[in-house]
Amino acid sequence: MPTHGSLTKAGKVRAQTPVIETTSTKGSLIPRKRNRRNYLRRIVNAPANKWSRRRRRRR
Repeated sequence: MPTHGSLTKAGKVRAQTPVIETTSTKGSLIPRKRNRRNYLRRIVNAPANKWSRRRRRRR
């Protein structure tokens, strides 16, 4: 059965790829932390009537 390339060429593409410096993600939170913060703000520490839903009256 033929092989898919020789082992002497292993890692060739990765070795050729230029190294890019990482950018800092200081501004945004990871989603889990962001969701937790929003939950605490909206549900737990919410003002009394701010997030209550109003029902439409039918005539």
